[in-house]
This record gives sequence, C-alpha cells and structure tokens, in this order.
Amino acid sequence: MLPALLPSEPVLLPVQARYAGGAGQGEHEGEHAITANNRWSRALLTFRDLPAGAWCCLEARLAWSAEEEGGLAADFVLAGFDFLAGDGSSLDVEQVPGLSRTLLDPHSAWIAGPACQPAGSELLRMAPVRVAFGVPPQARGLVLTLRSWRNTEGVTIAEPCLRPVTPLTPAPFRSRRLGPNPAPSRHSLVPGLGLVVRGQLHASRVKEHAARVSLVYRDRDGAEIPPPYPGTVSVPGSEEAPGLGASVNLPAQPQARRFTLDLEPPPGAHTLDLAFCTWEEEGEAGPAVALLGPPEVALKDGFRLESLCGDDLLDAPGFLARLSARLGRDPGAEAAWIPGPGEAGAAALPLARARQLRGEGERPVALRPDGGLVLRLAGCPDWALPDRPDFDEDPFRAAPVRAVPWRLAYQSLTWLLALAEPAPGRALGLAQAWSRANPWGQPADPLSLHPGALLPRAEVWIGLLALPGAGAAAPVLTGEAVRHGFALAEIVGQNTFGRSLHQLQAAAALLAVARALPRLPLAGHWEALARESLRDGVPALLPEDGRFAESSLHRRLDLATLGHALRDALGPAAPGPLVAARTEAALAELAGLLDPAGRLPPFGEVFSGADEASWIARLRGTGGLVAQRPAAAGPATASTMLLPDTLTARHEAAGRGWSHFACTFAETSPQGHADCGSYVYAAGSTRWIVEAGGSEQVEAGASRHYLLSARAHNVAVVEGREPVAGYGLHRGSLALPGATAHAIETTVHGPGYRHLRVFVLPHDLSGLAVIDRVTALDHGSLTIRAFAHLAPETLVAVEGARRVQARQAGRRLGLVPFAIAGRVAGLEAAIARGDRPGTMQGFVVGQPGTLAPACTLSYAVAGRGTACGGLLMAVDGPAEDSLARILARDELTRFLMQA
Repeated sequence: MLPALLPSEPVLLPVQARYAGGAGQGEHEGEHAITANNRWSRALLTFRDLPAGAWCCLEARLAWSAEEEGGLAADFVLAGFDFLAGDGSSLDVEQVPGLSRTLLDPHSAWIAGPACQPAGSELLRMAPVRVAFGVPPQARGLVLTLRSWRNTEGVTIAEPCLRPVTPLTPAPFRSRRLGPNPAPSRHSLVPGLGLVVRGQLHASRVKEHAARVSLVYRDRDGAEIPPPYPGTVSVPGSEEAPGLGASVNLPAQPQARRFTLDLEPPPGAHTLDLAFCTWEEEGEAGPAVALLGPPEVALKDGFRLESLCGDDLLDAPGFLARLSARLGRDPGAEAAWIPGPGEAGAAALPLARARQLRGEGERPVALRPDGGLVLRLAGCPDWALPDRPDFDEDPFRAAPVRAVPWRLAYQSLTWLLALAEPAPGRALGLAQAWSRANPWGQPADPLSLHPGALLPRAEVWIGLLALPGAGAAAPVLTGEAVRHGFALAEIVGQNTFGRSLHQLQAAAALLAVARALPRLPLAGHWEALARESLRDGVPALLPEDGRFAESSLHRRLDLATLGHALRDALGPAAPGPLVAARTEAALAELAGLLDPAGRLPPFGEVFSGADEASWIARLRGTGGLVAQRPAAAGPATASTMLLPDTLTARHEAAGRGWSHFACTFAETSPQGHADCGSYVYAAGSTRWIVEAGGSEQVEAGASRHYLLSARAHNVAVVEGREPVAGYGLHRGSLALPGATAHAIETTVHGPGYRHLRVFVLPHDLSGLAVIDRVTALDHGSLTIRAFAHLAPETLVAVEGARRVQARQAGRRLGLVPFAIAGRVAGLEAAIARGDRPGTMQGFVVGQPGTLAPACTLSYAVAGRGTACGGLLMAVDGPAEDSLARILARDELTRFLMQA
C-alpha cells in the first residue's frame, strides 16, 4: 500500500563553508559560530547533488549561551535557501514548499528561540533543528545561509546536513515549459512609455539561443504595427516559410539566466503582445527550456513610486502634479484626471463587496449625541476617536493580540465608508487629515503599509470620490488613489506576495482604481496588469483538482468570496469566466464540508465567530441556510466525503442528533499550522474533540507559537520532535462490518520514520478510533505521543491509566488508549500549562485574541522498530464494545501493518 521512501543514505554534508559579519568556525569540527549581529553575521554552507523533485530535511543542532535574552523570539535565527542549477547559477523559483519568500535570501525559514524549544532543552541549552522543504526539479545544489536575527548572544549550529525524505507529490512548482508555438499575453501600454519585463529562464544545458520572446505592437484599433521595433530582430519570411516577426533572443548562459527586456514601443502603440517560445520549429530537438515563475512587468524606473516621490514629502495633489510633469503634460493637466462622482461610483469595489459577503455587517463607527465618533474595530472594545486624530493611535498597545488587528482595521480607513452614509462631510475631512498625516515614505504608523491595511484603503479613496459632496476634497482623494495605484501596480507586476490571498486582493484593488480613473493615462495599463494577475493567480489558488495551496478551509472560503465579488467587476472578458467557474466549484466543495450545525472544520486559520453556513448561502444565493436545517425525522442518514486533502463523515438520526468527523492532511509549512493529520469529532450534537483554534488575531508571542505548533492540534509527535513541513495522502480504505477504515500516510515526521494514521469510523459515528503506526527505518526504539483536545465545556475524569470519562450537558464519551504493536506508555491530561512557550498545553481560542483553558489528553505508545496504537472513543458501552470488536479483526491488523 505504501510507496518506497527515498533511501535515508547518503546524508548530504556541506562541501564548503564561508563566513561573514563576525561568524566563523566553531570550537569543534562541524560547528559554525554565529555572533549576535542582526542580518550580517552569517555562515554560508554549500551542498551539492541534491535529490531534485524530492522533499529534503535540514537537520542540525542549535546551541546558545546562558546569558541569551532573545529566547522568546520565534525568529531567533534565520535559515536562508538559495537553490543552484547544475552550473552553479542561482534559481529564482517562485515558491518552494516548506519555505517562505524573503528579501535577504530567496527563500527562508525561521528557527525559534530557546524558550520555544521542547521541554528539556533549557537544561542542555541545546535543541535539534529540522526544516523540511521541496527541492525544485531544476536544482542540483544549495547555498544555505544561517543568519543572526534576534539572538543577543552568540549561537552555534552544529553538524548541519540534508537528508532526503520522499518524492514530491504532487509537483508544486509552476515553471512554464516553452515550445515552438508561442502563447501570447497582451499588455496595455501607457502612451509614450515603455515596459520593463523581467524573469528567469532555465535550460537543461547552456545555449546561446535557448529561447526568444516574440513582440507584436498594436494600435488603438488593434491593428498590428509592422516591425522593425527598437531593440528587436526580425526574421523575414518567404512563400515557403513564414517569418518570425520581431523577436528578442534569450540566451541560457548560465543555465539559470535572469533577463531584463527594456522595451521601447513604436509611435502609436497602444498594446503589446508578448510570447515566450523556443527558436526550434515543431519536431526539432533542443534543450528543455522553461520560465521559472511569471515574468515581472513594470514601467520605466522613472515611473516607480519611489522615483516619483523621491526624498520629498509630497502631499497627494503634489504627487499628481509631479506625475503630470513626468509624463510631459502642461501644468494643471492633472485636473482632467479627477473623476466625477458618477465615474467613481460606477467602479465596483471587490474588497468592500467581499467584506459585505463575509457578513461583517456591524457598523464600525457610531455617532455620539455630542457629535463625537466611537470606533468598533476588530472585535475590540469601543474607542472614542479624538477630534483631531494623529493617526498613530494605539489604544490597545498593552494587549498586542488586540493592538495589531485593531491598528490594521484603523489604518485601512474602511470605517470611513460606513461614516460616509450619516456624515459624508466628516468622512471626507478625516480622509484628508489622514493624507496630511501620512506623506508617502513617512507613515504615522508603519503598520499602515501592511497589506491588510494598504489594499482595502486603496478602495476607500474610490468610495469617497463617489460621494456627491467630494468636490473640494477630490484632488486629495484622487492623488491618494493614484499613489496607492502605483503601489498596487508594483505589488501586482512583481508578484510580490506570490500565490496568496494578498496577491489576489492587490489585483482586485488595482482593478477598482483603474476603473474609477478612466482618464488617467495609466488606467489601461493597470487594468491589464490586474487581469493578467488574476488570470494567473486564481487557477493556482482555486485549482480544478482540489489540491489547494491554502490549507485553511476558512482561507479558501475567503478566496472564493473574493472570486464571487470579482465576477461582476471582471464581466465576460477574460479572466471573468475562469474566475466565475473556479469560484462556483470551490463554493460547492466548501458547502459539502459544512457540518450539520453549519460550521466548517476549524483547521488552520479560523475566523472567530463566523457563521459559515450563512456566509456560503449568501455567496451561492440560496434561500435556506444550512445552519437552520431541521433535525432528521426519518431514517438515519450517513455520508462520507473524500477530497485530495480532507476527509469528512456525517450522520443524522432522529432522537440521537447529529454526528460529524473531519480530518485534514493538507500540506503544511514552518510558518503555518502543524495540523497535517488532525481531526475533530462530534456526536449526539455535541462537539467533543476540537482544535485549539486559528492564530489570525495573534501576530506574535507565545500564544501564536503555541497555536501553530503540533501541541495545539490533534496530531502525533514522534520522539518528542515537532513535525516538519510535509503533506498527507489518502492511501486507501477498508470496509469492515459496521465501519470503514481510512489510511492516511504523512511525511511530516521527517527522514527516518514512516507514519501512517488510520481512522476507523463506525457507520453511525457513535465512536471513533484513531491509530498511528510509525516505523523507524533504523529499527530502534521509538515513542509516539498523540494529542486530543476536548471542548472547553467538557468535564474530564481520568479513571486509572487506561480510561478517561468526558461529560458534557448530560452526555458522555469514553476514551481508551490502546496498543496494537508495542505498549501503551502513558496517559496525561493537561489544562492551562503555560510555564514556557515550548511546553504550553491545554488551551483553546476563546474570545478573539484570547486563550481559554481546556483539557488536552496526551497518550503515548512505545515500541522497537514499529509502534502502533491509538485512542478509542465511544458515546456508550455498546458502541465501545462494537468498536473494540472491529479493532480486533485480523483484516484490520493486516491493513495497518502491511509494508
């Protein structure tokens, strides 16, 4: 049933070590000492012969001094990854599983500080480091940079090595293989301005003429402007063979070659068709050539936001005037760009529409009888807005879990759109005050540049321009809209946030700004950028095969909500039909995952207090809400749904209420939740096994570290080591008398271990058995410890070493650990253990941004070579006996233990 793992040998060791910024070789062989010199102190280790297209795991030991004061930092040390092609050239891969895009290094992962490490490490002042990642198929080498970050004293990294784990399945890399037949993309031009297109080409071997880019300029009517074009070559045709038109050669010297196309359009050009292809004709042999990631598209450097603003603190009208002068227009010509209320009001605001569809109906601002304003933002208590705010206010700074989401909501200015209904003049005045307090480059609150504030704020200027009384404020509002448009265009054109919700939101906001400013010379260029970004990004985030890049079901619902909001804005032109189709498919899938009470399984990031059933009903235009469905009055009904990364089962019966089970085996990353293999369970309309919750409103600190860790999820931990990035695959099902067993293989325990998690689900869901089987490839002893989080309102009694009784509202659930291979090695109940971040246990998210104590069971199974066991839970004695008989069946044992 299980595929063969990659061999654990050979272990890859660094072939070269270099140092900078005060770092150097440690006292012992294989040690690298990194001083406390943020960003600069670093060790650079080169590895060769990487297993391309496989998961790999970086393993090392981190040691620190007794005087270290940065122990609470989740970003204590930074590990940077620069992947190399066969000839040593750096690969600019768009996304690598398990790693994050960063500025200092192409991809990175954070190493947490001493206080965040497992129990016992504080005594040894040493902890293991494990970072799993996918190796790009073009990679043959790696430069690993271990960089000082939050450490206040020197640290050492000892014996770093790379160990292969398993093949990559499915392939997550979005390189575009080039062939002889080009697939053009159309770009709108700003009159009189050229385009700069950047990207990276990779060829299987060095070649002077590896690929080319074909160019066709067209006039306003769409007619082709014949070449020659500046900076291109044209290959004439004949009667026997057509010409190639205007092209620019793209060499692959070295194999991974970054290119920059500085394109100068001919007079009268309105659009440009770009097509990347190979020089070879159909059937001709040539090296495999691919584009690594989507090319970046930008205007000339003189029209970048940083260049336009310079070192001056320009106000919004001053920015418009400078842009007009840079475009060569007469003084005052920018006044023609200011839209009328009808023009601005005709532009759809997708982000505002998405917030409405989410159900964020509570008015965020209220007028007091004395004329003052009270803001109600991000679930925080009411706060009175000063008569003259400085826009650097932080009333909840004493509670960081509240302060960050509040500041983002405050700086987004979305509350001004709500204020504009009862008091438009007040809203316009505050908008102008914010503009004065925030000249570009010197924000009153640096968090105002966070995408959570910047992107929705771009739409606010458009919404305020649509007010009938916006006349006097229109130059300021237009200037801010244009300035935000430049920021959005750079985010969208450079694919800054990669495959993420933020990237789609930036494209949606840019589309709104372009539509609202029809006479702005850049409007057509911005709209084309936004459409191209959506055409490329939506299929990646809402894929046809259901293998989502986003593991959180709530984030997927947010993506589908934005897609729904974009349908009307995009219309029938591309990518409108694509977005509509993918959105509808995702909504249908999410609707099927709702439990009988109308909630989505709470894996990954979760929006606290959201009514998902009503939310999905609004999106799908259905009248009845799933959450209001009456209890089943007829025969019992049961259903199971298996998706590429989610398994759910539900059962409803008259008199017994509903039961529900769900588990996730979506891909995880170091910066995400370690919840691959986690599950939730409800029976008798009572939620028993729950998730600790999402960390959306906890940006930093011990609470966030805990919520992301395995200790906050119903998963297994092997040998006390936190799981690494990885994924799960459904490996088959086994029909049993009155039940079904589902096997899920995961890769999250790194090299050296094979892990299989099996769920045995009775047809009536009157109980559940979760079984973990782990095999150590070195045949040594091992211990599996798994967690089960009980709902906060549950009363728990531990009845000896092998039984727990849980009670809730007159209902009961029995929980019994058991072993199939090996032995049960302990049962514990933890509530509100919080001595240090690395050992926090027994909490779930209560009110937004707070943790509530709850009982967490942890049970252990130990063995040599292989350990197999788990937890049986049942609602009553007959259900427990029935499930115990199922677990004793020989066919289940063979299903569990086969290699």
